[in-house]
This record gives sequence, C-alpha cells and structure tokens, in this order.
Amino acid sequence: MAEAIGTLISDTQSQLVQTCWVVIYTPQTRRRKRFPENCVSVYPSEADARAAARPEQGYHAAVAHGPSRSSEGFRLFYLVRWLD
Repeated sequence: MAEAIGTLISDTQSQLVQTCWVVIYTPQTRRRKRFPENCVSVYPSEADARAAARPEQGYHAAVAHGPSRSSEGFRLFYLVRWLD
C-alpha cells in the first residue's frame, strides 16, 4: 500500500512560499532576481518596509516570494518588484 505524501516529507522547516514585503540588502546592483535569506528582512506591511529602506546604504524595499529552498539547499527570496 502507498504511503501518504505527508509521511514522506522530512523537512520540518518547509512552509508555503508567500508574497511578502521585504528590505533587501544589495549594495552593488539591483539586477539580481533572487536573494539568499541572510540578505532579506521581512516586514508586516509595505509602509514598514518602505520606512526601513535606506537606499543610499544598499537597503531597498521590495515585494518578494519566499523563502523557498533552492536545489543547493539555500533558502531564497525571489524578487517580484522593487518599491523604491
């Protein structure tokens, strides 16, 4: 008899990927489309993300999907659009 898919998943940290307001640290360029979670701070609202942004220091407000586990095992956020 086949096992239920829920019993085959061993990643207890996995959650559904969500769209969220974030501030991304990217000091050199904003051409990338995915960012590791250590460069991303999640905020509860667009206003909070905009208030925390400091573009002159490399912290930019954005909308992103994530976190999602990459094939290399990293947790990544995928850029939807920049807010500033």
